[in-house]
Amino acid sequence: MKKSSKVKGEYEMATGQRFFLITRNLQEIIGADELKSLLVEKKEVSVYWGTMPTGSPHVSYLYPLLKIADFLKAGLKVKILIADLHAALDGVSWEILDKRQAYYELLIPLMLQSVGVDTKKLEFVKGSKMQMKPEYFRDLLKLSTLTTVHDATRAASEVVKLGDNPKLGGILYPLMQALDEEYLGADIQFGGTDQRKIFVYAREYLPKIGYKSRVELMNYILPGLIGQKMSSSVPGSKIDMLESAEDVQKKINNSLCAEGDINNGLMAFCKYVLFVLKEDKKHPFVVERPVKFGGPITYKKYEDLEKDFSGRKLHPMDLKSAVAKEINAILEPLRENAKLRILYEEAYGKK
Repeated sequence: MKKSSKVKGEYEMATGQRFFLITRNLQEIIGADELKSLLVEKKEVSVYWGTMPTGSPHVSYLYPLLKIADFLKAGLKVKILIADLHAALDGVSWEILDKRQAYYELLIPLMLQSVGVDTKKLEFVKGSKMQMKPEYFRDLLKLSTLTTVHDATRAASEVVKLGDNPKLGGILYPLMQALDEEYLGADIQFGGTDQRKIFVYAREYLPKIGYKSRVELMNYILPGLIGQKMSSSVPGSKIDMLESAEDVQKKINNSLCAEGDINNGLMAFCKYVLFVLKEDKKHPFVVERPVKFGGPITYKKYEDLEKDFSGRKLHPMDLKSAVAKEINAILEPLRENAKLRILYEEAYGKK
């Protein structure tokens, strides 16, 4: 009996560690108790993250990708949905869709590799290959007979560009995202807090057509460099994954980061991206400074950086230089990939 109790205790500790990895740095969990039960009762728990090939990915994508690394460490089966049809419903022209799809399919594995994630353990799914199947379309029609225009519009409101006179495609968007949970065989869906209304819709409506509700995990939406959320549609708010080293430094230098004020995009990026990377690898975050300004300073924990910055012991320009250096180190392998550059130019008409 004592031996059995010990084994059970060790398993419970392992489950607790898995739960910590899965949920660390998240803003909200819908179904936390369900998640704990899944970890105990199910041999293989699966999670999916969907991303649309719309605007070009930027450095804030590293935040959800680091969560994907956590999911893998916790032993979850991870699927990444490259949601091409969702992008079309959100306004990407059909003519350019395949080119952006190709760019995303090459870029995202490279981004994961740049932060040390083994992509061999991931499954990538092209949305249209799954969503064009007859059974998927049948279930979409079932959901459409149960969902009011009001509920669908409300669910899509923070994710889809609806405007004053919404297109039907935008209204279908949350119905499809709900069905993706079922057709990907996922136990968990992961996304940003801007998708919360879609997640709530999925939990309410999937059981109405005979499917189970899922656990929903949400991360923070990182602030942009100029005070808004980091977005492809807001010029100057984001750093593209193929940005030159000079442009990275310029954008970081121009970012909002008032002395002593920790509420800005730069500090958020340090907290949710750079220090997660550093702490997991047991590497310090180093701020280089001239001797006359105190010399180099090393941080092992984000809390120490925040304390020094809020106490005005660390100047914004020194922080900016250190952050730019770290970002450029991550982006360098991507910049050197010639095929990626060609796909980027084809997908976005930029060089």
